[in-house]
Amino acid sequence: QVQLAESGGGLVQPGGSLRLSCAASGTIFSIFAMGWYRQAPGNPRELVAVVSNYDGTNYGHSVKGRFTISRDIAKNAVYLQMNSLKPEDTAVYYCNAMGVVAAGQQGGGLDYWGEGTLVTVSS
Repeated sequence: QVQLAESGGGLVQPGGSLRLSCAASGTIFSIFAMGWYRQAPGNPRELVAVVSNYDGTNYGHSVKGRFTISRDIAKNAVYLQMNSLKPEDTAVYYCNAMGVVAAGQQGGGLDYWGEGTLVTVSS
């Protein structure tokens, strides 16, 4: 069974930095893309950044130039370096793995989500 484990959230002052990490566990043969989404109270879940095998990286408009996504395919891991953080970046950040082919799952190309990690930007 595939599971995603996130880490790195916490409290940071405006202008500060945080690095989120996410690792997928299980007998995984391939993952098409990995990314980060976030959800603030009262708002829908939105794309932060995604990195795929073929399309490279894509970022949400509000984080372009401040956040950087990277991926370690061998470790089935994805990272999010967040710089110049703003109070409006406060949200629960969710790791997502798309198009996962793994042992023991019903069918191929499934999507999985982590449980989320809270990022709070406040002075």
